[in-house]
Amino acid sequence: MLDWLLHGTIAVGDGTLAVREVVGNGFGLASALLGMRRLVWAWPIGLVGNVLLFTVFVSGELSGATSEPLWGQAGRQVMFALVGVYGWWRWRSARRTPDEAAVEPRWATGRERLALLGAAAVGYAAAYALLVRIGSWGPTTEAWILAGSLIATYGMARGWVEFWLVWIAVDVVGVTTLIRAGYYPTAGMYLFYGAFCVLGLITWWRVERASHQPAAAPLPVDEGVPA
Repeated sequence: MLDWLLHGTIAVGDGTLAVREVVGNGFGLASALLGMRRLVWAWPIGLVGNVLLFTVFVSGELSGATSEPLWGQAGRQVMFALVGVYGWWRWRSARRTPDEAAVEPRWATGRERLALLGAAAVGYAAAYALLVRIGSWGPTTEAWILAGSLIATYGMARGWVEFWLVWIAVDVVGVTTLIRAGYYPTAGMYLFYGAFCVLGLITWWRVERASHQPAAAPLPVDEGVPA
């Protein structure tokens, strides 16, 4: 079973798909579904997917379309794992009971949004310079995928509704990049994630709005008329 997971392929038409790529994306989808429900299990399940997908992207020949590693995608999995450990700790610390949702969604403040924009600009510049230096396949788009993914994951850990918007922007770039590189299962997952992120945004937005609605006033008690 382990050998099949690490080295197996799945026949699709005239080509094959790496089992690791398919299974890793399956764990990623499960993590996203649990994250939408604000359950702590989203983080450890996501970590398993990160490990599997790292092994896929660090060996570019698996795609059949490029022999160069996609260092942006591989590094993204490492950063996901690091931020995932932080998110796991934060959500576990915030939860008061085992059955309680781990985080209360809210919109980021103006200052927090400015910090996110600054982090996006700095992160993109740093990622682009690094990816160009090490010779990644598509540094222009991979730099945004890497920087945007880190910002989105951090925003999820903090419970900011905006993180879904960042994910949508990452998915738009990711689909075209991965199709060109030949990673079709992951490209398909990005396309699905884009639609899923819209649903996640609506779900968290509704929860955030409901948390600010005033509680209904209690009905007056009818004490009756004394005899």
